[in-house]
Amino acid sequence: MKFVISSSLLSSRLQTTGRVIATTNSLPILESFLFEVDGEKLTITASDNETTLRTNMTVGESDAKIRFAVNAKTIQSAMKEIPEQPLEFFINEKTLEVTVEYLNGKYNFMAMAADEYPLPQKLSDDAAKIEIAPSHFFDAVNRALFATADDALRPVMNGIFFDIKKEDLTIVASDGHKLSCNKILSTQSAEEGSFILPKRPATILKNVLAKETENVVVAFDGRNAEIRTSGFEMTSRLSEGRYPNYSAVIPKDNPNCITVNREAMIAALRRVLIFSSAVSSLVKLRLENGKMTVSSQDTDFAMSAEEAILCDYSGTPMSIGFKGPFLLELINNLQGDDIIIRLADASRAGVIVPATQVEGEEVLMLLMPMMLNE
Repeated sequence: MKFVISSSLLSSRLQTTGRVIATTNSLPILESFLFEVDGEKLTITASDNETTLRTNMTVGESDAKIRFAVNAKTIQSAMKEIPEQPLEFFINEKTLEVTVEYLNGKYNFMAMAADEYPLPQKLSDDAAKIEIAPSHFFDAVNRALFATADDALRPVMNGIFFDIKKEDLTIVASDGHKLSCNKILSTQSAEEGSFILPKRPATILKNVLAKETENVVVAFDGRNAEIRTSGFEMTSRLSEGRYPNYSAVIPKDNPNCITVNREAMIAALRRVLIFSSAVSSLVKLRLENGKMTVSSQDTDFAMSAEEAILCDYSGTPMSIGFKGPFLLELINNLQGDDIIIRLADASRAGVIVPATQVEGEEVLMLLMPMMLNE
């Protein structure tokens, strides 16, 4: 049999889909892509037995139906070296020998029978569904990923939590020190529900969403979630367990508010962190009317740094300490020119939000303070 496909399209889809394939697999067949040709439709599947990602493409000059598996590393490397041009695939249906012909040459390699390739479990008939705008979805997943934990004792914290209401979707992640809460307002669901998507499939999903322009459909039941875009379909096993009540840890009344330029804050933190203790990475914020002083020190090496930033501060003068890399990472994951930091006192969590929220979104970050030796 034969089919024709664009080299750049095939290479792009292989690189994205191949992110699912793990370095070590329980089944040798999972080191391969599953190719399924049905007339002019080509479906390529990759799986690690927990997460499955498949993509559909239209091919030319084909009217056959065949399934076969191809070593992922071989075909990814081969396709990456070919500039944009049509590729002709010839597959011997008896021996599964594959010949790929291009402008100046050809590749020959052996495929494998696809009988042992595992397929994802189908969702139950009562699976809930929600439709999400791709730009908001990408931003929310991207902002949540940095706050996920890596805790073997609390696996539910190692993923991102989807809290689905009838008129909005909240995507949350926390490692116990920092929290990212992203509410998407432009969604509608017939029923409410929630699930925890593990970190690895969430990272793969972020890469899939990066170039999407059409709405994304998310369906889920008690064990699996299925996420469909215009070009991809991902099925993932969900984390089991109950996610903590994230709304209970968000302070409702932090009267001390600082409005500061985001880029100025990032630049000051980067400079001051050079002189912080390698053990604690503590950064102190001293706040008074119209000024924020960012400082750090390392007493073991007798060095310190201090920098003043102009800001709009309404509240009582106070000092609070944060783990510098966490604060920097958190602010880097916000958008806009200015940010607002809301504080109660030096012992309670600080809330950081954009001064101007993106339309259709409500973004909130939370960071626990560190004790100051004063």
